[in-house]
Amino acid sequence: MNTMILGLQKDKINELTGDLNELLANFQIYYQNLRGLHWNIKGRSFFELHMKFEELYTDAQEKVDLIAERILTLEGNPLHTFADYQKVASVPVGKSISKDIEAVQLVVNSLEQLLTIERNILDKSGDANDEGTNSLMSDFIAEQEKTVWMMKAWLG
Repeated sequence: MNTMILGLQKDKINELTGDLNELLANFQIYYQNLRGLHWNIKGRSFFELHMKFEELYTDAQEKVDLIAERILTLEGNPLHTFADYQKVASVPVGKSISKDIEAVQLVVNSLEQLLTIERNILDKSGDANDEGTNSLMSDFIAEQEKTVWMMKAWLG
């Protein structure tokens, strides 16, 4: 007999918490990239991008909390050290980026990687009948697709 968590099959939920931890790790790296871009951006786009990166890192910080809380709701343990994040994360790390095009491209590349992870979680959460995780991923995906579109429009 398969044990249950919140009325959901424990083996499927355990797999989802692993995937959510992967997403958490990637969001933490993405968040830190955005902080660095916010601090280091230079040039004629400084004012608009400085504010945009702050908007994005504030949003990413909220999402980090939502992901960790979802892991806890599913009786998992969220990763919480940068050593763990670095082992698991696949988003590109941006170091000392100050040029506008390079900065925006890093955001696009990072979001595309996050979207891939989120779509994988969305598929698995649907299969597990986990509406809470499914809803969270749907919301993230819709927002991030729009951000990617806008960033690509900015890039021309």
